[in-house]
Amino acid sequence: MLKQYTLLATLIAGTSTIYAQSPLEGYLFNKNREAIASGTLTIKNSKSATTSDADGHFKFNNLTTPKVTLNISAVGYRSLTKVISLDTLKSPLQVQLDEDNLNLDEVVVSATRYGVKRKDAPVVVNVIGPKLFNATQSVAMSETLNYQPGVRVENNCQNCGFSQVRLNGLEGPYSQILINSRAVFSALNSVYGLDQIPTSMIDRIEVVRSGGSALFGANAIAGTINIITKDPVENDWQVKSTNSLIGGKSWDNTVDFNTSLVAEDLKTGATFYGMHRNRESYDANGDGFSEITKLRNTTFGTKVFYKPSDLDKITIDFSTVNEFRRGGDQLDKAPHLTQITEQLQTSSIVGGITYDHYSEDYKHKLSAYGSVQKTARDSYYGGLGGGTTLADSTLASNSYGKTNDIALVVGSQYTYNFEKDVFTAGVEFSYNDTQDEIPGYKRTIDQQNKGLGTYAQYEWKPFATLKTLIGARYDYTYVDGKYSLAGIDRNSDQRFGTFSPRLTVLYDLTKDLQFRGGYARGFRAPQAFNEDMHVTSIGGNQVFVLIGENLKTEYSNAYTGSFSYNKNFGNVQTSFLVEGFYTDLNNQFVNVMASEKDGLIIQEMQNGEGARVYGSNIEINIAPSSWLSFQTGGTIQRSRYKKDQLIYEGKEDTHDIWTKKYVRTPNIYGYMNTNLKATKRFAVDLTGVYTGKMIVPHIQQDIMTLKNARDFVELNLRLGYTLPVHKDFSIEFFGGVQNMFNAFQKDFDKGALRDSDYIYGPTRPRTYTFGLRVGHFH
Repeated sequence: MLKQYTLLATLIAGTSTIYAQSPLEGYLFNKNREAIASGTLTIKNSKSATTSDADGHFKFNNLTTPKVTLNISAVGYRSLTKVISLDTLKSPLQVQLDEDNLNLDEVVVSATRYGVKRKDAPVVVNVIGPKLFNATQSVAMSETLNYQPGVRVENNCQNCGFSQVRLNGLEGPYSQILINSRAVFSALNSVYGLDQIPTSMIDRIEVVRSGGSALFGANAIAGTINIITKDPVENDWQVKSTNSLIGGKSWDNTVDFNTSLVAEDLKTGATFYGMHRNRESYDANGDGFSEITKLRNTTFGTKVFYKPSDLDKITIDFSTVNEFRRGGDQLDKAPHLTQITEQLQTSSIVGGITYDHYSEDYKHKLSAYGSVQKTARDSYYGGLGGGTTLADSTLASNSYGKTNDIALVVGSQYTYNFEKDVFTAGVEFSYNDTQDEIPGYKRTIDQQNKGLGTYAQYEWKPFATLKTLIGARYDYTYVDGKYSLAGIDRNSDQRFGTFSPRLTVLYDLTKDLQFRGGYARGFRAPQAFNEDMHVTSIGGNQVFVLIGENLKTEYSNAYTGSFSYNKNFGNVQTSFLVEGFYTDLNNQFVNVMASEKDGLIIQEMQNGEGARVYGSNIEINIAPSSWLSFQTGGTIQRSRYKKDQLIYEGKEDTHDIWTKKYVRTPNIYGYMNTNLKATKRFAVDLTGVYTGKMIVPHIQQDIMTLKNARDFVELNLRLGYTLPVHKDFSIEFFGGVQNMFNAFQKDFDKGALRDSDYIYGPTRPRTYTFGLRVGHFH
């Protein structure tokens, strides 16, 4: 009997040895039998993980069980789980992945500060990527953000083209713009930065609506816009030339490129991108003054990684922007010899480094990072330099200014993955120093912001169908500012702490129907924001924002709830979303046009009595196959002050303007995007944006009125034909028309005394576009 037990034990040990030495290898490919590189494969309930190489090949060694559960994912494809019996596998495993045409399995980081699939994220995350960039013929970030629920981009100045993005109806300073999840996009950069970031450098843009201060700190009341720059994933390259004719008379020419190189062992890689843009000014009404600015932009950047081991990764990114923009009249003359000119020459560099370390079981992850942005800007904001008096010419010649700005973020983050739950904690230090001076107007801004934030969150999954995330962030902020304008001096020397809790719930009502709900606290410190760095003109006078006295911190309480339905009917992918939001603002900052001094119009930043923003977002996405997809969405909302709010203080009491409604905020707006691959080579994209009716301030002869602006339907068409020359080289010819029915503002002010802020609706008239793209692309 003893011999029999010994023999049985020997057989079992031998069998275990066989499995311990059994490899699992195979190939990843798509339905066209093309290899999928950089796919991620993991064995469930084990430490084993690997990636596919350029040929789609993958291999596991030393598997210890006869049957394994293999989890497979790759960018642009639906995730797949397969149960593999090693003892019956006689040849390399062949795995076909289906395309994820709606990007539901895409990994995002903005919801939780670590990677998670979109459909598993506890808050709604919308993603904008290259497919939409191409469909909308967008060369800059500002041209593509409108195609998401709750997001709207507007142009706020005829002279300089200052644009801002609104999330859920709240102005630009309420949104935190991140670059690779780092808050180095400063208030100064936000003034014109949306036009300065080319789509050629962007891998994707992640948009999270509603409060995000618990994760990313100040100014994330309305949400976050996270710009993820291109990662080197595979050897790839492309060069594109885009040429547009604005209104049939002004050229906008852009050349951009991006290329990636990855080593065969996937240990190192680099991507490079760049853009050069040259846009002529556009005059809509023939008065000799621009409605769209003259623009020249040159951008270059890179992102590289190095893996010293399978558990460590170092990533470095760097970009530089040099931009010139000018609007007004007589653009060929020196600025101080014109009637109205706003001219900006901006040079900016952004760089960052991140170190990621995983434990051997991949449960622990430690990240350390640092990012910096440095900007220098030469400006001219002047008026009536071509006037008849010496005083006009003297003031005009002193309207040149200079700005220097630096922003820094350093921090570390720790993440621990339990079997089901995830714990995240981190600490972050931020610094921003802004020096702005325009001697002719006696205008200076000398502001330093320092912040130390600590945060922690716990993702708890008590049941397979329920996921909760509770977290909080504490920020200690110091604002040291000195502000002067036309002999008026203001100072800010404030230290304060802010506690921002967050709670979200994700509940799977069924396999396909999910509920998300949450609460988040947000805040904004009393400081100069992006619109305060911008100067506009009304009636030939310049308008400046001056910080008020004894400002209180603005804070918010935001509540969201949504139902999403995601279901595949065979090859047909569908996704539906209905989301409600409610944001309560306290001590909100309001710029009141309150006085005039020395030929300057002064807007003073004050604390308001509170406001409420509420409404719903709707999103419908259908993709019958890889050759057809349809996306549409919209927002119905109300933005109201709790009490009548003074926004303009006239020379007489009867000229004061009070309102409960937010200006420049439509109650209804939306978008649509249809992509049709008519043949294997011929593609048709039809996109559109709807902007509803709204009230817009208009000032004439020192009197403000609130105009009722009409609604607009902006439709765009793009046609593209791809000619494959060989496996790694293709040529695409494309052309189309933007705003094909010319839905454009018709009542611009004319002449040097115009209200340059009286601008609304689509940002460009009917525009014809054509171009060429060459390279290795899909």
